[in-house]
Amino acid sequence: MENLKYPIGRFDALDQRWNLNKSENIKYIAQYPALISKAISNLDQDQMQTPYRLGGWTVTQLVHHIADSHMNAYIRFKLALTEISPTIKPYEEAEWAKLPDSNLELIGASLDLIKALHIKWAALMESMTDNQWTRKYQHPSDKSNIDLATVCKLYHWHSAHHLAHITRLIERENW
Repeated sequence: MENLKYPIGRFDALDQRWNLNKSENIKYIAQYPALISKAISNLDQDQMQTPYRLGGWTVTQLVHHIADSHMNAYIRFKLALTEISPTIKPYEEAEWAKLPDSNLELIGASLDLIKALHIKWAALMESMTDNQWTRKYQHPSDKSNIDLATVCKLYHWHSAHHLAHITRLIERENW
């Protein structure tokens, strides 16, 4: 039985799907805006308002979440590149998904944001030195230090994870 919450499994930095060379992970992140745009291109308003699972976010909320999450990731990259092991600011993802800017009318703005953000993020990562990939930030919830090479893998997974939410919903519903 398919795991609707984790259709491609939970993130594991050692999983060969994400444990690629940096250029492959960057390539996926760079092409992701086109993948997400294509996935939702034929969905109507009712389909966009459909949750990917019972109790899950709607397709609209997923797209807005991707924009929010990847903005945070990009900023965390820049913090780690400019500060010594900074402590990042977590945010309440579920609460952000309920805010008024996560509505269907603003879906185009989030798609545009994802596109622009991924252009900048990929350019930043492509310019990084080997030493910069070892830079870390600290997550305050568990005091973990995560290096940017692992963060890149994590966001390759995160992107594929939410794309799978959408594409598998489309397949299940025969849209």
